[in-house]
Amino acid sequence: MRALHAESEEARQRMDDVAYTLCVSTGTGDADSALVAARHRLPGARPEDDSVLSG
Repeated sequence: MRALHAESEEARQRMDDVAYTLCVSTGTGDADSALVAARHRLPGARPEDDSVLSG
């Protein structure tokens, strides 16, 4: 999730909060794993496409 560069301290804090919540919700320990886990749980999502992680 660090690929999403936040300009302000408030924006960085919000991103950290979202990452933390996503990790707790998916039972993972880092934001990248949480994104993959969330994608696998979404109806209609294409779990094989983890392109959000490349970059």
